[in-house]
Amino acid sequence: MVYHISCEGIPVHRLFEKEALRKRPYLKKEWCIRICENPLRVEPQEHNRFRFWGEVDELEGRILRVITLVDKKTIHNAFLDRGFKR
Repeated sequence: MVYHISCEGIPVHRLFEKEALRKRPYLKKEWCIRICENPLRVEPQEHNRFRFWGEVDELEGRILRVITLVDKKTIHNAFLDRGFKR
């Protein structure tokens, strides 16, 4: 199994837990969850994934892109998106 249920009750991909959070220590799962629940924009992505964008007030309004699996719940990856256009 490549994903598990986090302690917050949200499914997360192993890549997110082992790589994204390690490489980007400023990230918080709760921001990713909040963006998936209330995104500025959502788009389908190749390989049965979805992109969600949202503003993070705690990071001075910077835009975070969250990638989920096809279920739109399992968090696969997340990173700041400097190229986001409103």
